[in-house]
Amino acid sequence: METIFTDLKRIFRRGNMLADIICVNIGVFILLKLTGVFLMLFDVPDTGFQRYLEVPSSPSLLLYRPWTAITYMFTHYDIWHILFNMLWLYWFGRIFLQFFNPRRLAGLYLLGGIAGACLFVLAYNVFPYFRTVADTSYLLGASASVMAIVFAISFYRKDYEIGLLFIGRVKLIYLALFTLAIDLMAITSTNAGGHIAHLGGAFLGIWFASRMKAGRDLTAPLNRLIDRIVNLGKRKPKMHVSYRRTESDQEYNARKHQESAELDAILDKLKRSGYGSLSAEEKRRLFNAGKN
Repeated sequence: METIFTDLKRIFRRGNMLADIICVNIGVFILLKLTGVFLMLFDVPDTGFQRYLEVPSSPSLLLYRPWTAITYMFTHYDIWHILFNMLWLYWFGRIFLQFFNPRRLAGLYLLGGIAGACLFVLAYNVFPYFRTVADTSYLLGASASVMAIVFAISFYRKDYEIGLLFIGRVKLIYLALFTLAIDLMAITSTNAGGHIAHLGGAFLGIWFASRMKAGRDLTAPLNRLIDRIVNLGKRKPKMHVSYRRTESDQEYNARKHQESAELDAILDKLKRSGYGSLSAEEKRRLFNAGKN
C-alpha cells in the first residue's frame, strides 16, 4: 500500500493525464459530499440536483440532458465506489501508458464511458425485464470507462502478466475475461445498469485494441474534436509584416550590380579551375546564390 501512495505522489507531482482524470473524479466526489453537508446543515430539502449529472435510462429525458453522457463517468456518491474505481484506473492506467500515449488514455476513457451509457439506455428500453424501471433508472460512476482501459490493454497485449496476491503471476486477459463473465451473470441483479455499462466499456476496449493492431486509432476523431473545442476561444495572433528600406534605390542597384559581378567572377573561376579551386567564402557565396 505504501508503494501505491508513493507512486501516486510521483504521478501527481509530475502531472499527467492519468492524474488529471483521477483528480477530476475525486474533486467532483468531494464537491458533491460538501454540497450535501451544506444542504443538511441549513435544512434545505434535497432537490435531486444530482440527477442532472447521471445518465437517465429514459431516452426522452436524456434528450434534454445530453451532457450527462459525459458527467456521469466522473460522478460518485459512495466512498467505496470511487475508491475501487480509482484504484483500478490507477493500476491499469499505468499499464496502458506503457504502450499508448496519454491522449489515447483520455480518449478511451471518454469513449468507454459513452459506450457504457449507450448500452445501458439501449438495454433498459429493449429488454422487457427492465420495463417497470426503464423511466426511473439512472447510471453513474467511472466503471465503464475503466473497463474500456482494462480490456483495451488486455486484448492488445494478451501475453501481459500481472502479479496477484495469493495467486501469483496471471495473464491480464484472464482477469479481464473473469470480470466479463461476472458482469454477464449479474445483468439481472440490483445493480443491473452498472454491469451492463461495464459490458459496453469492455466491448469498446476490445474494439480499440483490434483497431490499434490494424494501425487505426479509434480515439483520434474524438481527440481532434476536443482540440477544436479547446482552441475555439483562442485568438490566432495577427502577423504584422513591415518593410523598411535602409538604402536608397541608387545604393541598392549598385550593391546588386557588385554582387552580380562577383558571382560572375566565381563562375568563371569554377569553369577554368573546378570546384576545388574555390575558397570557403566563394563556395558560401555560390551556395547562397543557388538558394535565391
